[in-house]
Amino acid sequence: MFGYVRVREDTLSSEDQKLYEEAYCGLCHILGERYGTYSRLFLNYDFVFLAMLLAPGDGMTAAECVKCLRHPWEGKQVCAERAWMKTTAGESVILTWWKLRDAIADGSIPERLGGRVLSLGLRSGYCKAKEELPAFDGMAARFLTELQALEAENSPSIDQTADCFARLLQAAAPKTGEERLDRPREQLLYHLGRWIYLVDAVDDFPEDQKAGRYNPVAARFPRWEREERTYLRQLMDRSLSLMGAAFQLLPRTPWSGVLENIIYGGLPGVEELVFSGRWGEHQKRHRRNDL
Repeated sequence: MFGYVRVREDTLSSEDQKLYEEAYCGLCHILGERYGTYSRLFLNYDFVFLAMLLAPGDGMTAAECVKCLRHPWEGKQVCAERAWMKTTAGESVILTWWKLRDAIADGSIPERLGGRVLSLGLRSGYCKAKEELPAFDGMAARFLTELQALEAENSPSIDQTADCFARLLQAAAPKTGEERLDRPREQLLYHLGRWIYLVDAVDDFPEDQKAGRYNPVAARFPRWEREERTYLRQLMDRSLSLMGAAFQLLPRTPWSGVLENIIYGGLPGVEELVFSGRWGEHQKRHRRNDL
């Protein structure tokens, strides 16, 4: 996951903003507690979305105050530790590990060196997460190996490459045995994975072309003309539409308002920024505001 799953801040209510921050800080807290402080460096908004999606609809939003490096005196309200937060934390470590391994295998020389250094720090956390979630780790290895093979072939098929990442993200929803929960969650995550893979490809298009790296969008649309951009956006918007349809089948939870904001406002907004070439500047401005 790559950090594209964002809220639309101007339409997020103050109550939902509070819940969102508690989920974000709660996941950060659990990562540090279970997998070491180093694992917190890889926390991003995509994993917070996953945590909120996996939350049960039982109204449990109890928060507790914890202290951290950014809030050493007054502390920070975080979502109290739950099984679904633990699952998300473990899956985030596993996904990060395999993303780093992918960079080591296929990245540029600086990316390979960076991947090796970062994976050394994450190794102990990954080993613990793998022991706790062996089935998910196995699926992550399998689907990313399939994806690497397609990329090595310079595959022009957007559907095949996006499908690998989509199936990986789909697997992040543990089975509950209740079809009314399992099926819509899996469908939502499948189309989110597909959308993330494609928006990341569009975002990386100029840099990949300059470096001579494989890019699924460039392989499919070497000229990247206006009609081709329109066609790709239609494919991506279809995934967003199917995400929304799956979300409507899920029972309400305390985090439903935040999830709605992301699905119907945040993701389309990010897509527009990426296609217009303004995502990088938006990221820089967002980081400055966080300081």
